[in-house]
Amino acid sequence: MSWEEVASGVFVKQIGSDDVNVAAIVGPAGVTVVDTGNSPTEAHDIVNDLTKRFSVPIVGAINTHAHYDHSFGNSVFAALGVPVIGHRRIPAHYDAFEGPRLDAWYADPSREPDKDWEKVVLTRPSVLITQATTLTAGGREIKCLPIARGHTDTDLAVFVPDARVWMLGDVIEESGPPMFGSGSWPLDWPRALDELLLNVQPTDVIVPGHGSVVDREFATRQATALDAVAKTIRGAWTAGISIEDTLATVRLPWPEWMLRSAIEQGFSQLSVE
Repeated sequence: MSWEEVASGVFVKQIGSDDVNVAAIVGPAGVTVVDTGNSPTEAHDIVNDLTKRFSVPIVGAINTHAHYDHSFGNSVFAALGVPVIGHRRIPAHYDAFEGPRLDAWYADPSREPDKDWEKVVLTRPSVLITQATTLTAGGREIKCLPIARGHTDTDLAVFVPDARVWMLGDVIEESGPPMFGSGSWPLDWPRALDELLLNVQPTDVIVPGHGSVVDREFATRQATALDAVAKTIRGAWTAGISIEDTLATVRLPWPEWMLRSAIEQGFSQLSVE
């Protein structure tokens, strides 16, 4: 798929088997890429595509969150001297989740034979975002806004004000239900998304982590669905219903394995509250 211009000077391309959305924010003096792919191979492809498509240098790479498919290409950009920008908690997430997963793959690649991680060097962002921050490299204003914990506690909204485009990573997904993956906070996710949507206008363009671009109405519906998951988890915990019995009776638009992950993480959180 070629780069699709979703708003003035903001381009999106889907890469890899997971159809991860990578964005290019093009300014008069440079291009900023949002998310770096799930391997150095994908990252090199992104760099080559950007070089061929746009006649300005790459001035920044932003991670929407810490998960492998959005950040395992960081080392390629870092080696080019490009600042890699991400949430301040990405290093802690790497230590707890992505690092051990990568180590397990190195020990036995057959665990995940679809992964191309032989040359991955886990590379933390060189610029850690602790609060709302405005970037101007490349001659275009880009806002990086930390999101309250939800899909992970490393989620970062990337907003281009002059185009009214939001890149939200996997806080929103269009190609399937949102993933309750490593480091997710299913009880907090609906509230985090609701808070974020207070800043989104009805006509704004939202680039999800996977799938086609969406609008505020779509994101609001997804927040409602996430809230149903959170309420199911809290209700089952309060009533003393087991995970298995909850899965046997719940009717939500997620596959069972994903709901199991959400319930397990939710129960773990409730056990220490």
